[in-house]
Amino acid sequence: MPLIAFPTSQLLWVRLAALLFTCVAFSVAAHGASLSHGGMSDWCIFCWAFSFACTLLVLLVEQFGLQTRAPVSWSNFPITVACYAALLCLSASVIFPLFFLKDQYPRQEVRDHRIASTVFSCLAAVAYMGEVSLTKARPGEVAGYMATAPGLLKVCQTFVACVIFILISDPVSYDHHAALKWCMAVYCICFILSMAVVVLCVGEFTGCLPIPFSKFLSAYGLLAAIMYLTATIIWPVFQFDKSYGSRGRNSPNTIAAAVLTALNFLLYLADLAYTARLVFVTV
Repeated sequence: MPLIAFPTSQLLWVRLAALLFTCVAFSVAAHGASLSHGGMSDWCIFCWAFSFACTLLVLLVEQFGLQTRAPVSWSNFPITVACYAALLCLSASVIFPLFFLKDQYPRQEVRDHRIASTVFSCLAAVAYMGEVSLTKARPGEVAGYMATAPGLLKVCQTFVACVIFILISDPVSYDHHAALKWCMAVYCICFILSMAVVVLCVGEFTGCLPIPFSKFLSAYGLLAAIMYLTATIIWPVFQFDKSYGSRGRNSPNTIAAAVLTALNFLLYLADLAYTARLVFVTV
């Protein structure tokens, strides 16, 4: 009977570790952590389950040599998944203990399950960061766009924007001044365009644009950096300055949104700097 030989590599072991860690994290949380449905518990379970499912898909496709039959660019898809999974598991590693361990005093067995989920979530985040480090493009290497620094920055930009949406939407904190509505427009426009770049690269649709992809990236990067610069200035001024009718809305959510807006501005600025000097080949 013929045997199927599975080649091993450092990348394979890292992916298997991430698969194991995410599986343990959501299994332990779902089995014995006594979590209520809805809210942050569902978000953490989603982070671990989504990461597990995507990693399993990547492993199966690569181990059975089905990359050429996949309807996506395989030079872009695995590292995109790994980067999103790293950010999702990192967010779950922060959120889960804050909501379900800090100032919580369940019975010891439940607390042990929650601690175990947190530990394995942290390990999964580290494993995914290791995968990104192993698969990102090296200087002079021909790679897909998502494996380059600007591609990875696009993933971070969209993730940070999603967190901002959550912070400013519950409760709504952008509706009491037109300037804050402009900030919301900035978040939405830049998120949509960044996500469009990710989809175009992963789906191999970059050739469908009416202009060269590199020119589109440069123009969009400059526009996004300028737009986020305005939001970085406007959001704290109109949220925290009482002379603009802010009514002192310095809640933790609005403060966090201001910090993340500045962070995303720096990400777009770095993206623009990399794009200006990056020459890449779409594989």
